[in-house]
Amino acid sequence: MKINRLETVRVAAFPNLCFVRVYTDEGIVGLGETFFGAAEVESYLHGTAAPRLLGCDPLSVERLAQALRPYVGATSTGVEVRGNSAVDIALWDILGKVCGQPLYQLLGGATRDSVPVYNTCAGPEYIRTPGGQAVANWGLPESRHTRRYEDLEAFLHHADELARDLLASGIRAMKIWPFDPYAERWGGQYIRPEELQAALEPFRKIRAAVGDEMEIMVELHGLWNLPAARQILRALEEFRPVWIEDPLRPGYQPVTLRELTSVTSSVLALSETLAGRGAYLPLLEQGLVGVALVDVAWCGGVSEAKRIASLAEAYLTPVGFHDCTGPVALVASTHLSVSLHNVFVQEMVRAHYSGWYGELLSDLPPVEAGQIRPPPGPGLGTELRPDIVERAGTTTRVTSL
Repeated sequence: MKINRLETVRVAAFPNLCFVRVYTDEGIVGLGETFFGAAEVESYLHGTAAPRLLGCDPLSVERLAQALRPYVGATSTGVEVRGNSAVDIALWDILGKVCGQPLYQLLGGATRDSVPVYNTCAGPEYIRTPGGQAVANWGLPESRHTRRYEDLEAFLHHADELARDLLASGIRAMKIWPFDPYAERWGGQYIRPEELQAALEPFRKIRAAVGDEMEIMVELHGLWNLPAARQILRALEEFRPVWIEDPLRPGYQPVTLRELTSVTSSVLALSETLAGRGAYLPLLEQGLVGVALVDVAWCGGVSEAKRIASLAEAYLTPVGFHDCTGPVALVASTHLSVSLHNVFVQEMVRAHYSGWYGELLSDLPPVEAGQIRPPPGPGLGTELRPDIVERAGTTTRVTSL
């Protein structure tokens, strides 16, 4: 079996997404995906990756991962690593289809049938347009309840109702980020006392409405300097969050993170923006990461995600897989989550899962009573919907042997 074609698919309505399909001369096709920089990833895949893949055995997943691994002028989760991540996911999909087994079986089998989810409280239009992570790209509605699952608008203005609604659906954990507007206002250098109190209001509402029935994750998006982050973490202490995510931009000196661990009893979760084991190792060695967060479409794919999780397990550190980007990443992450012993929760965005994810894929991981499990079927267990390439505005690019 040989790889004879690499195809990228970009859908106009979702300009941050780049799908990858790897074709073989035996008719088996693997599906992958990455997010952000879609046009740049597409150029890399056809200009650099495809010549290294075409004519190769797609079942040599590790050999191809090494062949694609950049070593000069590329690091972290840039274009090369994102493109390689998408290819790696697709190669695992092919391997599963050849073996007639779901991905989680190839990874060692399931450690349990399903894992709990937490809801990242984004809305249907969250980060739908180019421009990256920013308040201007939150996709907030003009008025309340204009679309189903407007969870970002909900956590900002009626977090108590949102918490009750999530609990009623079986979801017992939620993630919110009310501090971001003030980080943008002051460049992350400062937060005024009245702004801090305003950002804490959703937490007060949640605890007043449902007590400790709802677990809360706090996302800070790496936007703050050390003094401001210290102030925020101290203020959050009374609300007992499950974790506080990326208070500082990842990649700075570990000693800075140690300063934060001294002012809070909360766990620090770090960071889906890191790529490769080497980025996680110093944080794990120094005991600075309480939960290792991994994005399978940014870190190097299924291969590297499994290695990062194994490394974290050596330090008795749990892992959580990121989902706020695209449906293929959620599918691959769910396979990883059920197969890895040290994953205790899987992120999902119910507004995306119940909306546009289903517009793009044939099958999604079933979610029931707050638990998620992989879709049945070999490999990932899902495909791009057949009509995707025929939709107005969809662009495809092919490099063939």
